[in-house]
Amino acid sequence: MTTTAAPATTRRPGTLLHLGAIAQLAALGVVGSIAFTILFTLLSVGVGLVLVFGIGLLFLVAFVYALYASAWVEYERVEGLYRYGLPALRPRRRERAGFGGWLRSLWHQFTDGPMWRGVASVAIATVLGLIVLPTIAGLFRSIGLLFAPLRGGDVRLPFTDIVIDAGWAVLAGALGIIVALAILLGIALLHRVLTRAILVPSREAILAEEARTAAEQARTAGAQREGAVRASEVERTRIERDLHDGVQPRLVSVGMTLGLAQQKIDSDPAAAKALIDEAHTSTKAAITELRQLARGIHTSVLDDRGLDAALSALAARSPIPVALDVRIDGRCSATAEAAVYFTIAESLTNAAKHSRGSEARVVVRRRDDGTLWARVEDNGIGGAHVQPGGGLDGIMNRIVAAGGTPRLDSPAGGPTALEVSVPCAS
Repeated sequence: MTTTAAPATTRRPGTLLHLGAIAQLAALGVVGSIAFTILFTLLSVGVGLVLVFGIGLLFLVAFVYALYASAWVEYERVEGLYRYGLPALRPRRRERAGFGGWLRSLWHQFTDGPMWRGVASVAIATVLGLIVLPTIAGLFRSIGLLFAPLRGGDVRLPFTDIVIDAGWAVLAGALGIIVALAILLGIALLHRVLTRAILVPSREAILAEEARTAAEQARTAGAQREGAVRASEVERTRIERDLHDGVQPRLVSVGMTLGLAQQKIDSDPAAAKALIDEAHTSTKAAITELRQLARGIHTSVLDDRGLDAALSALAARSPIPVALDVRIDGRCSATAEAAVYFTIAESLTNAAKHSRGSEARVVVRRRDDGTLWARVEDNGIGGAHVQPGGGLDGIMNRIVAAGGTPRLDSPAGGPTALEVSVPCAS
């Protein structure tokens, strides 16, 4: 989670700020009490039922997410009120795929320091709110005392059970108003001090977080460079293999056929003509293979008409039926589109060659967080895994080089699903 403070914006006048703090604390006195009742209920039920077929684990998971939601709301509330320049609270990202990766991210979320600081802040705000509520009630009762002489009789002092004569009500009401306002102002000031101390990171913490972020960015950049180098090596190996196993033998055969035709052109023109026809057919096949090879390196339709059109052409050429569902607005960077296109192309090739599947489905979306997401699934036998130098290895490295994340799910018996997410501006 990023905790680098953003530049502070213009703050509100002091009076409005204190009134806003008092109003929010009064609301938190009610809402916060309900929220913590729910949190303690989830925790107690989860712990109590954890041994009953693991049912309690569901409540504990809900407890962690409820803690995060409470902390997130508190960060947003305090930032909206005081404009400290607080960073938005972000959930801990999943570092590994699968169920184990989700459990690991859940544990990291539970032990997340910024989240717990948010929970502590909302707990303190709730306690202060429980003080604000009766103080506001006492303030209104004190205001009512100013009009007590009009009614006559004895009156009861706010905050106490003391009964006084109506003649002293105005003085008591004025004193009550002063005391109530002083308490409310003190609580507002205390709340501001406590939230700054709890939620605003110190300069040392900011510098440490900046250093950690820089180290993570350096590791990410290193992984991208390594992925780019590895992807280029895999791509070069693939091109060399396709040339050596496909086009080169066919061109050699064309040359030999033309040589035989040259020898027979005088003695047996009919046989020479048949050999030339054979060479012509082989030449056209070689040209087709070269075009397919070039398309595997670069596809012009992707540059000219975008990812949707390129994938439509790819699906039309697929040996197995492909259900294509592409919903993207606008264009992403050439790197992101190329990474997703060649990922889908290689996945469909693998599905046709190895999966024994009868159909495939391709879904592509541009998400709100600025990522280009794609999923390729076939109904084959599964069991796909990454082998060094193989097609899936090239996919993984190409996606990493583009700054994205791949995820392969291919249990034995199928189906095989590959999901990739690439920053749209990569």
